[in-house]
Amino acid sequence: MFSKLSLLAAVALLLQAAPSRAPRAAASATASAVGAQAAGSGAGLAAPTGRGFATEPPGAWAPDDPGDSLYRAARQFLNRGRYAEAVAAFRDLIRRYPRSVYTPDAHYWAAFALYRTGDDGNLRQAAQLLETQAARYPQAATRGDGDALLARVYGELARRGDPHAGEWIQAHASAAGTRDTASTASTARSCPGDDDDPRVAAMNALMQMDAVNAVPVIRQVLAKRDRCSAELRRRAVFVLSQARTPETEDILLSVARSDPDEDVREQAVFYLSQVGGDRAVAALDSILRTASDEDLRDKAVFALSQIRSPRTSQILRDYAGREDAPEETREKAVFWLGQQGEGDAATFLRELYGRVSPEDLKEKILFSLSQMRSAENTRWLMDLAVNSREDVDLRKKALFWAGETGAAIADLVQLYDRTGDVDLKDQLIFVYSQRHEPQALDKMIDIARHETNPDLRKKAVFWLGQSHDPRAAQVLLEIVTQ
Repeated sequence: MFSKLSLLAAVALLLQAAPSRAPRAAASATASAVGAQAAGSGAGLAAPTGRGFATEPPGAWAPDDPGDSLYRAARQFLNRGRYAEAVAAFRDLIRRYPRSVYTPDAHYWAAFALYRTGDDGNLRQAAQLLETQAARYPQAATRGDGDALLARVYGELARRGDPHAGEWIQAHASAAGTRDTASTASTARSCPGDDDDPRVAAMNALMQMDAVNAVPVIRQVLAKRDRCSAELRRRAVFVLSQARTPETEDILLSVARSDPDEDVREQAVFYLSQVGGDRAVAALDSILRTASDEDLRDKAVFALSQIRSPRTSQILRDYAGREDAPEETREKAVFWLGQQGEGDAATFLRELYGRVSPEDLKEKILFSLSQMRSAENTRWLMDLAVNSREDVDLRKKALFWAGETGAAIADLVQLYDRTGDVDLKDQLIFVYSQRHEPQALDKMIDIARHETNPDLRKKAVFWLGQSHDPRAAQVLLEIVTQ
Protein backbone atom coordinates (compact mmCIF):
# COMPACT_ATOMS: atom_id res chain seq x y z
CA MET A 1 0.00 0.00 0.00
CA PHE A 2 1.04 3.54 -0.58
CA SER A 3 1.51 5.80 2.43
CA LYS A 4 1.41 9.55 2.60
CA LEU A 5 4.58 11.21 1.40
CA SER A 6 6.42 13.57 3.65
CA LEU A 7 9.48 15.68 3.19
CA LEU A 8 12.06 15.77 5.90
CA ALA A 9 14.09 18.87 5.43
CA ALA A 10 17.16 19.15 7.52
CA VAL A 11 20.13 21.32 7.20
CA ALA A 12 23.28 20.50 9.18
CA LEU A 13 26.32 22.59 8.24
CA LEU A 14 29.37 22.08 10.46
CA LEU A 15 31.32 25.28 10.86
CA GLN A 16 34.77 23.88 11.45
CA ALA A 17 38.41 24.46 10.63
CA ALA A 18 41.05 22.48 8.80
CA PRO A 19 41.76 18.77 9.24
CA SER A 20 45.28 17.73 9.98
CA ARG A 21 47.83 17.83 7.21
CA ALA A 22 49.77 15.01 8.88
CA PRO A 23 51.18 12.07 6.90
CA ARG A 24 50.23 9.82 9.75
CA ALA A 25 49.13 6.24 9.78
CA ALA A 26 45.82 6.14 11.59
CA ALA A 27 44.69 9.61 12.64
CA SER A 28 40.98 10.28 12.59
CA ALA A 29 39.62 13.81 12.54
CA THR A 30 36.28 14.71 14.04
CA ALA A 31 34.60 17.92 15.15
CA SER A 32 31.44 19.55 16.38
CA ALA A 33 30.19 23.12 16.62
CA VAL A 34 32.61 25.58 18.21
CA GLY A 35 32.01 26.27 21.86
CA ALA A 36 30.38 22.93 22.69
CA GLN A 37 28.59 22.90 26.00
CA ALA A 38 30.22 21.24 28.99
CA ALA A 39 28.75 17.85 29.74
CA GLY A 40 28.33 18.86 33.36
CA SER A 41 30.30 19.90 36.39
CA GLY A 42 33.45 17.85 36.47
CA ALA A 43 32.39 15.81 33.45
CA GLY A 44 34.48 17.68 30.91
CA LEU A 45 33.54 18.81 27.42
CA ALA A 46 31.58 16.50 25.19
CA ALA A 47 33.58 14.49 22.69
CA PRO A 48 33.50 16.15 19.27
CA THR A 49 31.50 14.58 16.50
CA GLY A 50 31.96 15.24 12.79
CA ARG A 51 35.08 16.53 11.05
CA GLY A 52 37.33 19.45 12.00
CA PHE A 53 40.31 18.47 14.16
CA ALA A 54 42.03 15.26 15.12
CA THR A 55 40.76 13.44 18.19
CA GLU A 56 42.74 10.21 18.11
CA PRO A 57 46.55 10.22 18.01
CA PRO A 58 48.17 7.97 15.40
CA GLY A 59 50.13 4.91 16.33
CA ALA A 60 53.82 5.30 17.09
CA TRP A 61 55.91 5.46 13.93
CA ALA A 62 59.52 5.97 15.10
CA PRO A 63 60.62 3.01 17.27
CA ASP A 64 64.23 4.24 17.43
CA ASP A 65 63.26 7.71 18.66
CA PRO A 66 64.08 8.36 22.34
CA GLY A 67 60.55 9.62 22.95
CA ASP A 68 58.83 6.60 21.42
CA SER A 69 57.95 4.82 24.66
CA LEU A 70 56.61 7.98 26.30
CA TYR A 71 54.49 8.71 23.23
CA ARG A 72 53.06 5.19 23.30
CA ALA A 73 52.16 5.52 26.97
CA ALA A 74 50.63 9.00 26.52
CA ARG A 75 48.61 7.82 23.52
CA GLN A 76 47.26 4.88 25.50
CA PHE A 77 46.21 7.14 28.40
CA LEU A 78 44.44 9.53 25.99
CA ASN A 79 42.58 6.78 24.15
CA ARG A 80 41.34 5.40 27.49
CA GLY A 81 40.06 8.80 28.62
CA ARG A 82 42.67 9.15 31.36
CA TYR A 83 43.30 12.77 30.47
CA ALA A 84 45.37 13.93 33.43
CA GLU A 85 47.84 11.06 32.94
CA ALA A 86 47.92 11.71 29.20
CA VAL A 87 48.77 15.39 29.79
CA ALA A 88 51.54 14.46 32.20
CA ALA A 89 53.05 11.95 29.76
CA PHE A 90 52.92 14.30 26.75
CA ARG A 91 54.45 17.12 28.80
CA ASP A 92 57.17 14.78 30.05
CA LEU A 93 57.93 13.92 26.43
CA ILE A 94 58.15 17.63 25.50
CA ARG A 95 60.42 18.42 28.46
CA ARG A 96 62.78 15.44 28.19
CA TYR A 97 63.06 15.08 24.42
CA PRO A 98 62.66 18.49 22.77
CA ARG A 99 64.20 17.14 19.52
CA SER A 100 62.05 14.03 19.31
CA VAL A 101 59.97 13.64 16.16
CA TYR A 102 56.99 13.26 18.47
CA THR A 103 57.46 16.58 20.29
CA PRO A 104 55.79 18.96 17.78
CA ASP A 105 52.57 16.95 17.84
CA ALA A 106 52.81 16.26 21.58
CA HIS A 107 51.88 19.91 22.14
CA TYR A 108 48.63 19.36 20.28
CA TRP A 109 47.72 16.10 21.99
CA ALA A 110 48.46 17.50 25.45
CA ALA A 111 46.24 20.47 24.60
CA PHE A 112 43.49 18.17 23.36
CA ALA A 113 43.60 16.15 26.61
CA LEU A 114 43.39 19.38 28.62
CA TYR A 115 40.46 20.55 26.48
CA ARG A 116 38.56 17.33 27.14
CA THR A 117 38.61 17.96 30.89
CA GLY A 118 36.53 21.12 30.43
CA ASP A 119 38.20 22.88 33.37
CA ASP A 120 38.76 26.65 32.92
CA GLY A 121 42.39 26.49 34.01
CA ASN A 122 43.08 23.50 31.77
CA LEU A 123 41.49 25.28 28.81
CA ARG A 124 43.87 28.21 29.29
CA GLN A 125 46.83 25.81 29.49
CA ALA A 126 45.60 24.14 26.30
CA ALA A 127 45.58 27.52 24.53
CA GLN A 128 49.15 28.19 25.66
CA LEU A 129 50.35 24.82 24.34
CA LEU A 130 48.67 25.40 20.97
CA GLU A 131 50.13 28.88 20.66
CA THR A 132 53.56 27.48 21.51
CA GLN A 133 53.17 24.84 18.82
CA ALA A 134 52.20 27.51 16.27
CA ALA A 135 55.25 29.61 17.13
CA ARG A 136 57.89 26.86 17.40
CA TYR A 137 56.64 24.11 15.12
CA PRO A 138 54.82 25.66 12.16
CA GLN A 139 55.41 22.48 10.14
CA ALA A 140 53.94 20.13 12.73
CA ALA A 141 51.61 17.53 11.30
CA THR A 142 48.80 18.69 13.61
CA ARG A 143 49.15 22.43 12.96
CA GLY A 144 45.90 22.60 11.00
CA ASP A 145 44.15 20.73 13.78
CA GLY A 146 45.75 23.11 16.28
CA ASP A 147 44.16 26.16 14.68
CA ALA A 148 40.72 24.57 14.87
CA LEU A 149 41.19 23.34 18.44
CA LEU A 150 42.45 26.76 19.54
CA ALA A 151 39.30 28.36 18.14
CA ARG A 152 37.25 25.76 19.99
CA VAL A 153 39.11 26.38 23.26
CA TYR A 154 38.83 30.17 23.05
CA GLY A 155 35.20 29.87 22.01
CA GLU A 156 34.41 27.87 25.13
CA LEU A 157 36.36 30.26 27.38
CA ALA A 158 34.65 33.26 25.76
CA ARG A 159 31.27 31.67 26.37
CA ARG A 160 32.22 31.42 30.05
CA GLY A 161 33.12 35.11 30.18
CA ASP A 162 36.91 35.10 29.71
CA PRO A 163 37.76 38.62 28.37
CA HIS A 164 41.03 37.62 26.67
CA ALA A 165 39.31 34.77 24.86
CA GLY A 166 36.50 37.11 23.84
CA GLU A 167 38.99 39.53 22.32
CA TRP A 168 40.67 36.68 20.41
CA ILE A 169 37.36 35.45 19.04
CA GLN A 170 36.31 38.97 18.04
CA ALA A 171 39.60 39.59 16.23
CA HIS A 172 39.66 36.28 14.35
CA ALA A 173 36.01 36.40 13.42
CA SER A 174 36.49 39.92 12.08
CA ALA A 175 39.34 38.62 9.96
CA ALA A 176 36.87 36.37 8.19
CA GLY A 177 35.10 39.44 6.91
CA THR A 178 38.10 41.55 5.95
CA ARG A 179 40.63 39.11 4.50
CA ASP A 180 40.29 37.41 1.15
CA THR A 181 40.17 33.64 1.24
CA ALA A 182 42.40 33.49 -1.81
CA SER A 183 44.64 35.99 -3.52
CA THR A 184 43.04 37.40 -6.65
CA ALA A 185 46.51 38.08 -8.00
CA SER A 186 47.29 34.39 -8.05
CA THR A 187 44.44 32.76 -9.91
CA ALA A 188 46.38 29.55 -10.28
CA ARG A 189 46.22 28.93 -6.54
CA SER A 190 43.41 26.58 -5.54
CA CYS A 191 40.76 27.75 -3.10
CA PRO A 192 40.77 26.42 0.47
CA GLY A 193 38.77 23.28 1.06
CA ASP A 194 35.50 23.26 2.96
CA ASP A 195 37.25 22.85 6.32
CA ASP A 196 40.43 24.82 5.64
CA ASP A 197 39.63 28.11 7.37
CA PRO A 198 39.77 28.38 11.16
CA ARG A 199 38.16 31.84 10.81
CA VAL A 200 34.88 30.00 10.26
CA ALA A 201 35.22 28.34 13.63
CA ALA A 202 36.05 31.68 15.21
CA MET A 203 33.01 33.28 13.61
CA ASN A 204 30.74 30.57 14.99
CA ALA A 205 32.30 30.91 18.41
CA LEU A 206 31.59 34.63 18.30
CA MET A 207 27.94 33.90 17.63
CA GLN A 208 27.85 31.51 20.58
CA MET A 209 29.28 34.27 22.73
CA ASP A 210 27.41 37.35 21.54
CA ALA A 211 25.02 37.29 18.59
CA VAL A 212 24.68 41.07 18.46
CA ASN A 213 28.43 41.55 18.05
CA ALA A 214 28.63 38.74 15.53
CA VAL A 215 26.12 40.18 13.06
CA PRO A 216 28.31 43.07 11.82
CA VAL A 217 31.14 40.59 11.22
CA ILE A 218 28.83 38.26 9.32
CA ARG A 219 27.61 41.19 7.25
CA GLN A 220 31.22 41.83 6.22
CA VAL A 221 31.70 38.18 5.32
CA LEU A 222 28.56 38.18 3.19
CA ALA A 223 29.78 41.28 1.33
CA LYS A 224 32.91 39.44 0.16
CA ARG A 225 33.08 38.70 -3.54
CA ASP A 226 36.55 37.20 -4.05
CA ARG A 227 36.61 33.98 -5.99
CA CYS A 228 37.05 31.67 -3.02
CA SER A 229 34.62 33.17 -0.50
CA ALA A 230 31.43 31.34 -1.55
CA GLU A 231 31.86 28.53 0.99
CA LEU A 232 32.58 31.03 3.74
CA ARG A 233 29.43 32.97 2.79
CA ARG A 234 27.33 29.79 2.81
CA ARG A 235 28.49 29.03 6.32
CA ALA A 236 27.92 32.64 7.36
CA VAL A 237 24.28 32.36 6.26
CA PHE A 238 23.85 29.36 8.55
CA VAL A 239 25.48 31.15 11.49
CA LEU A 240 23.32 34.21 10.82
CA SER A 241 20.16 32.10 10.78
CA GLN A 242 20.84 31.08 14.37
CA ALA A 243 20.91 34.73 15.53
CA ARG A 244 17.41 36.11 15.89
CA THR A 245 18.36 39.79 15.88
CA PRO A 246 16.45 42.70 14.30
CA GLU A 247 18.96 42.64 11.41
CA THR A 248 18.73 38.93 10.61
CA GLU A 249 15.76 39.20 8.26
CA ASP A 250 17.17 42.19 6.36
CA ILE A 251 20.52 40.50 5.78
CA LEU A 252 18.97 37.23 4.64
CA LEU A 253 16.71 39.13 2.24
CA SER A 254 19.69 40.94 0.77
CA VAL A 255 21.63 37.70 0.32
CA ALA A 256 18.66 35.92 -1.24
CA ARG A 257 18.32 38.67 -3.81
CA SER A 258 21.88 39.64 -4.64
CA ASP A 259 24.53 37.06 -3.74
CA PRO A 260 26.27 35.90 -6.92
CA ASP A 261 26.46 32.27 -5.79
CA GLU A 262 23.38 30.14 -6.45
CA ASP A 263 23.87 27.91 -3.39
CA VAL A 264 24.26 30.91 -1.09
CA ARG A 265 21.05 32.47 -2.43
CA GLU A 266 19.14 29.20 -2.05
CA GLN A 267 20.36 28.76 1.51
CA ALA A 268 19.27 32.30 2.41
CA VAL A 269 15.82 31.59 0.94
CA PHE A 270 15.55 28.40 2.99
CA TYR A 271 16.36 30.18 6.25
CA LEU A 272 13.90 32.96 5.50
CA SER A 273 11.23 30.33 6.11
CA GLN A 274 12.42 30.11 9.70
CA VAL A 275 12.27 33.88 10.17
CA GLY A 276 8.71 33.98 8.87
CA GLY A 277 8.03 37.71 9.21
CA ASP A 278 5.81 39.74 6.89
CA ARG A 279 8.78 41.13 5.02
CA ALA A 280 10.22 37.65 4.57
CA VAL A 281 6.93 36.44 3.12
CA ALA A 282 6.80 39.40 0.74
CA ALA A 283 10.36 38.75 -0.36
CA LEU A 284 9.72 35.04 -0.91
CA ASP A 285 6.66 35.93 -2.97
CA SER A 286 8.76 38.29 -5.06
CA ILE A 287 11.48 35.67 -5.56
CA LEU A 288 8.89 33.08 -6.57
CA ARG A 289 7.32 35.40 -9.14
CA THR A 290 10.49 36.87 -10.63
CA ALA A 291 13.38 34.41 -10.22
CA SER A 292 14.65 32.84 -13.44
CA ASP A 293 16.47 30.04 -11.61
CA GLU A 294 14.29 26.94 -11.13
CA ASP A 295 16.06 25.73 -7.99
CA LEU A 296 15.66 29.15 -6.38
CA ARG A 297 11.94 29.17 -7.20
CA ASP A 298 11.61 25.67 -5.71
CA LYS A 299 13.30 26.83 -2.52
CA ALA A 300 10.94 29.79 -2.34
CA VAL A 301 7.92 27.49 -2.71
CA PHE A 302 9.24 25.24 0.04
CA ALA A 303 10.00 28.19 2.33
CA LEU A 304 6.49 29.60 1.85
CA SER A 305 4.96 26.19 2.57
CA GLN A 306 6.73 26.12 5.94
CA ILE A 307 5.22 29.44 7.02
CA ARG A 308 1.67 28.43 7.85
CA SER A 309 -0.53 31.47 7.34
CA PRO A 310 -3.49 32.46 5.16
CA ARG A 311 -1.21 34.79 3.23
CA THR A 312 1.36 32.13 2.29
CA SER A 313 -1.40 29.68 1.35
CA GLN A 314 -2.89 32.29 -0.97
CA ILE A 315 0.50 32.97 -2.54
CA LEU A 316 0.92 29.28 -3.33
CA ARG A 317 -2.61 29.07 -4.74
CA ASP A 318 -2.10 32.12 -6.92
CA TYR A 319 1.12 30.70 -8.29
CA ALA A 320 -0.33 27.23 -8.90
CA GLY A 321 -3.08 28.86 -10.96
CA ARG A 322 -0.78 31.01 -13.09
CA GLU A 323 -0.82 29.76 -16.66
CA ASP A 324 2.30 31.77 -17.52
CA ALA A 325 4.38 30.27 -14.68
CA PRO A 326 6.79 27.34 -15.23
CA GLU A 327 4.89 24.06 -14.96
CA GLU A 328 7.50 22.35 -12.75
CA THR A 329 7.28 25.07 -10.11
CA ARG A 330 3.48 25.08 -10.27
CA GLU A 331 3.61 21.34 -9.55
CA LYS A 332 5.72 22.04 -6.45
CA ALA A 333 3.16 24.59 -5.26
CA VAL A 334 0.36 22.04 -5.77
CA PHE A 335 2.32 19.41 -3.86
CA TRP A 336 2.85 21.64 -0.83
CA LEU A 337 -0.77 22.78 -0.84
CA GLY A 338 -1.66 19.10 -0.56
CA GLN A 339 0.61 18.71 2.45
CA GLN A 340 -1.22 21.47 4.34
CA GLY A 341 -4.34 19.34 4.67
CA GLU A 342 -6.71 22.30 4.78
CA GLY A 343 -10.27 22.14 3.50
CA ASP A 344 -9.94 25.39 1.58
CA ALA A 345 -6.86 24.05 -0.20
CA ALA A 346 -8.78 20.93 -1.26
CA THR A 347 -11.63 23.03 -2.65
CA PHE A 348 -9.11 25.13 -4.56
CA LEU A 349 -7.31 22.10 -6.01
CA ARG A 350 -10.53 20.45 -7.16
CA GLU A 351 -11.50 23.67 -8.90
CA LEU A 352 -8.00 24.13 -10.32
CA TYR A 353 -8.11 20.67 -11.91
CA GLY A 354 -10.84 21.81 -14.27
CA ARG A 355 -8.90 24.91 -15.32
CA VAL A 356 -5.46 23.48 -16.13
CA SER A 357 -4.39 21.60 -19.22
CA PRO A 358 -0.99 19.95 -18.63
CA GLU A 359 -1.46 16.27 -17.76
CA ASP A 360 1.49 16.20 -15.34
CA LEU A 361 -0.02 19.09 -13.40
CA LYS A 362 -3.38 17.33 -13.28
CA GLU A 363 -1.66 14.22 -11.91
CA LYS A 364 -0.04 16.30 -9.15
CA ILE A 365 -3.45 17.67 -8.23
CA LEU A 366 -4.87 14.14 -7.99
CA PHE A 367 -1.99 13.09 -5.78
CA SER A 368 -2.28 16.15 -3.52
CA LEU A 369 -6.01 15.60 -3.07
CA SER A 370 -5.36 11.97 -2.17
CA GLN A 371 -2.99 13.07 0.59
CA MET A 372 -5.69 15.09 2.31
CA ARG A 373 -7.77 11.94 2.91
CA SER A 374 -11.28 13.29 3.15
CA ALA A 375 -14.56 11.64 2.17
CA GLU A 376 -15.28 14.58 -0.12
CA ASN A 377 -12.01 14.16 -1.98
CA THR A 378 -12.55 10.40 -2.32
CA ARG A 379 -15.98 10.93 -3.82
CA TRP A 380 -14.55 13.50 -6.21
CA LEU A 381 -11.84 11.05 -7.31
CA MET A 382 -14.42 8.34 -7.88
CA ASP A 383 -16.58 10.70 -9.96
CA LEU A 384 -13.56 11.61 -12.04
CA ALA A 385 -12.71 7.93 -12.55
CA VAL A 386 -16.10 7.20 -14.16
CA ASN A 387 -16.14 10.38 -16.25
CA SER A 388 -15.75 9.12 -19.83
CA ARG A 389 -14.86 12.60 -21.03
CA GLU A 390 -11.61 12.54 -19.05
CA ASP A 391 -8.34 11.14 -20.32
CA VAL A 392 -8.20 7.41 -19.55
CA ASP A 393 -4.79 7.59 -17.86
CA LEU A 394 -6.03 10.30 -15.52
CA ARG A 395 -9.17 8.27 -14.81
CA LYS A 396 -7.01 5.29 -13.88
CA LYS A 397 -4.88 7.41 -11.54
CA ALA A 398 -7.98 8.89 -9.94
CA LEU A 399 -9.32 5.37 -9.42
CA PHE A 400 -6.08 4.20 -7.87
CA TRP A 401 -5.96 7.11 -5.41
CA ALA A 402 -9.65 6.68 -4.58
CA GLY A 403 -8.90 3.07 -3.68
CA GLU A 404 -5.95 4.12 -1.57
CA THR A 405 -7.90 6.77 0.31
CA GLY A 406 -10.72 4.50 1.44
CA ALA A 407 -13.34 4.44 -1.25
CA ALA A 408 -16.10 2.03 -0.23
CA ILE A 409 -15.31 -1.46 -1.49
CA ALA A 410 -18.96 -1.93 -2.50
CA ASP A 411 -18.70 1.08 -4.83
CA LEU A 412 -15.49 -0.25 -6.33
CA VAL A 413 -16.98 -3.71 -6.89
CA GLN A 414 -20.12 -2.30 -8.54
CA LEU A 415 -18.03 -0.08 -10.81
CA TYR A 416 -16.47 -3.11 -12.52
CA ASP A 417 -19.83 -4.27 -13.81
CA ARG A 418 -21.02 -0.76 -14.70
CA THR A 419 -18.08 0.21 -16.91
CA GLY A 420 -17.27 -1.18 -20.31
CA ASP A 421 -13.81 0.41 -20.39
CA VAL A 422 -11.18 -2.35 -20.44
CA ASP A 423 -8.43 -0.05 -19.15
CA LEU A 424 -10.56 0.95 -16.20
CA LYS A 425 -11.43 -2.69 -15.46
CA ASP A 426 -7.74 -3.53 -15.56
CA GLN A 427 -7.04 -0.80 -13.01
CA LEU A 428 -9.91 -1.95 -10.82
CA ILE A 429 -8.40 -5.45 -10.60
CA PHE A 430 -5.20 -3.91 -9.33
CA VAL A 431 -7.13 -1.78 -6.84
CA TYR A 432 -8.89 -4.90 -5.54
CA SER A 433 -5.50 -6.59 -5.09
CA GLN A 434 -4.43 -3.77 -2.76
CA ARG A 435 -7.52 -3.98 -0.55
CA HIS A 436 -8.00 -6.37 2.37
CA GLU A 437 -11.78 -6.65 2.52
CA PRO A 438 -13.27 -10.09 1.68
CA GLN A 439 -15.40 -8.44 -1.03
CA ALA A 440 -12.24 -7.45 -2.95
CA LEU A 441 -11.05 -11.08 -3.06
CA ASP A 442 -14.55 -12.26 -3.93
CA LYS A 443 -14.60 -9.95 -6.93
CA MET A 444 -11.20 -11.13 -8.19
CA ILE A 445 -12.38 -14.73 -7.87
CA ASP A 446 -15.50 -13.87 -9.85
CA ILE A 447 -13.40 -12.21 -12.57
CA ALA A 448 -11.01 -15.20 -12.72
CA ARG A 449 -13.96 -17.56 -13.16
CA HIS A 450 -16.33 -15.65 -15.40
CA GLU A 451 -14.61 -12.74 -17.18
CA THR A 452 -14.77 -13.21 -20.97
CA ASN A 453 -11.78 -10.99 -21.70
CA PRO A 454 -8.74 -13.32 -21.43
CA ASP A 455 -6.32 -10.51 -20.52
CA LEU A 456 -8.48 -9.40 -17.62
CA ARG A 457 -8.88 -13.00 -16.44
CA LYS A 458 -5.11 -13.44 -16.53
CA LYS A 459 -4.68 -10.26 -14.49
CA ALA A 460 -7.13 -11.49 -11.86
CA VAL A 461 -5.42 -14.90 -11.74
CA PHE A 462 -2.04 -13.24 -11.32
CA TRP A 463 -3.18 -11.20 -8.32
CA LEU A 464 -4.93 -14.18 -6.79
CA GLY A 465 -1.56 -15.89 -6.91
CA GLN A 466 -0.16 -13.09 -4.73
CA SER A 467 -2.83 -13.62 -2.10
CA HIS A 468 -2.31 -15.78 1.01
CA ASP A 469 -6.03 -16.42 1.42
CA PRO A 470 -6.88 -20.18 1.24
CA ARG A 471 -9.85 -19.37 -0.99
CA ALA A 472 -7.52 -17.94 -3.62
CA ALA A 473 -5.43 -21.11 -3.59
CA GLN A 474 -8.57 -23.23 -4.00
CA VAL A 475 -9.75 -21.19 -6.99
CA LEU A 476 -6.36 -21.45 -8.67
CA LEU A 477 -6.45 -25.22 -8.17
CA GLU A 478 -9.89 -25.37 -9.77
CA ILE A 479 -8.69 -23.36 -12.75
CA VAL A 480 -5.65 -25.59 -13.21
CA THR A 481 -7.73 -28.80 -13.08
CA GLN A 482 -10.54 -27.65 -15.35
